[in-house]
Amino acid sequence: MRSLVSATVFGFLSLVLIVTGIWWSGVPTPHIRWGIDDFFLSPEVDKNGVLYASLNIELENEGVAFTLTGISAEMPGLRLLPADETKKERSVVTVKGGGFETLTRRVVITDCAAVPHEPQPVRFTYRTWMGSGAAEVTWDSWQLTGPAERLQVAWQRGLAGKVCNEVLSTKWF
Repeated sequence: MRSLVSATVFGFLSLVLIVTGIWWSGVPTPHIRWGIDDFFLSPEVDKNGVLYASLNIELENEGVAFTLTGISAEMPGLRLLPADETKKERSVVTVKGGGFETLTRRVVITDCAAVPHEPQPVRFTYRTWMGSGAAEVTWDSWQLTGPAERLQVAWQRGLAGKVCNEVLSTKWF
């Protein structure tokens, strides 16, 4: 009887370790560290008068290899557009385990004031060797630095603020 209990406990602990190892490897859902490079973020207006900016999204893979097959975000005042191959935006990006990739997407700002103040998720679809899936992630907050303090704002609010403020500067008039 004692050996049966020992075998059961050992089997249970082994199963927990195996499941934990698979989870942390990024096989069921990729482990991605997201970042937005706002250094080159600047407003642009297309021929139809639509305000947008090209956003560099940095992907760091902390698990096994995955292929990002889509990324989207749609909320009041802001929309992340699908990849445009004519603008050399990659629609599919493979990131090796421990690797790093950058992709570019255009963000259309339809109403600067309507962009939510609370952090909003970005939806992405992916493929791993175990199959396809979808998940949502909320990117890190932006830091606004003032004369006396730093203020954290939701990523989409910081992005819209920067683009909208620059487009309203005197260089556009």
